[in-house]
Amino acid sequence: MGDRPRVRAAARVLVLDPAGRVLLFGARLRDLATPPGPVLYWYTPGGRVETGETVRAAAVRELAEEIGLVVQPAQLEGPVWLRRAVAPLLGEPVDARETYFLLRDVVHRVDVRGQTELEAHEDQPHRWWSAEEIAASTEVFVPAGLAASLPELAAGPWTGPPRFAG
Repeated sequence: MGDRPRVRAAARVLVLDPAGRVLLFGARLRDLATPPGPVLYWYTPGGRVETGETVRAAAVRELAEEIGLVVQPAQLEGPVWLRRAVAPLLGEPVDARETYFLLRDVVHRVDVRGQTELEAHEDQPHRWWSAEEIAASTEVFVPAGLAASLPELAAGPWTGPPRFAG
């Protein structure tokens, strides 16, 4: 048997504006040896949980780094979703274990100046998407059921245990 993919715990945030649209980034890098190309898929802000960091603290840190939004941990609802996916990340197989939180009614201009050098190199587009725009698009969205789940998330507040996302 071959080597197992590296396990990567990640915290992600479904950032919703007052209209219920979700903020998404467009991934453009296939690997580190290839320049950024067209958008491969759209995904929520978030990233790796650092050693000794809670998942909620990682979500807060990632929001500050990736979009310049400073929030308190208690402002995040959830976790709302859990997702596991084994897929390549920058050319390396990764076993991603993602925990999703929800932040609603956000009015914010995205500021990417705190992104890592790699994130800045990728120069990811970002935009606010409605459930209808996602459903009508031919683009790829992660997680796959995002369009169908947005109305329930927007209705909020989230109660109960997290659900599994595809």
